[in-house]
Amino acid sequence: MGYVKWAFILIFWITLGAFLQYTLPQHDVVRIVNTYEERQELNDWTRIFWAVPDDQSANLINRDVQFIQAVRANGRPIVYRNEDTGWSWPPYFKFDTANLYTEANDAISTKDAPEWVSVAHYGWRNEFLSIFPNAVSIKPVEGPDVRIIPWFNIIFLIIFFAILWAIWVRWRRFRAARIDPMIENVEDGFYAAGEAIDERRGRFRRWLDSWKSK
Repeated sequence: MGYVKWAFILIFWITLGAFLQYTLPQHDVVRIVNTYEERQELNDWTRIFWAVPDDQSANLINRDVQFIQAVRANGRPIVYRNEDTGWSWPPYFKFDTANLYTEANDAISTKDAPEWVSVAHYGWRNEFLSIFPNAVSIKPVEGPDVRIIPWFNIIFLIIFFAILWAIWVRWRRFRAARIDPMIENVEDGFYAAGEAIDERRGRFRRWLDSWKSK
């Protein structure tokens, strides 16, 4: 029973960590090399990784998606999608896809004359599943070695885990004050009932033994 409990706890924390890592904003310092638009097939098992800005999109099999191609400081490529999130999850309330596409085109630079930008995004990049992180904003930076401190993530995680801790503490107090005494009373009742049954069995056996002796 203990292994099952710890397995559920492990699965819970892994799922929570993956959810937060996918949803919270991340920042990449990159050099934008190209932008393009391409029609994407929305498969049922990968649809959750694409934005759903309106009700109509939920019924579409494919749609045109804007992409931003970039290169990191270490030379590794990264491709972002550029989609509005609208009022759906995650709550970035992004409605400026066209503006961001224009900013990305304006920030295109060459390897000989690089212009570095910080791309804020959420999501994952997976070549096998054709999953792309969604770019949220683009901000020029001084160079490839600029360190971006994720202040929002730090503050959010502190508040989030403080709330979880408060809920856990209150649950422990509630369990100690209400649930544990109730369980103990039930157990005591079972023990008392068992002792009463044993006592009656003993009386019955003694009564039988008395008849045998006669």
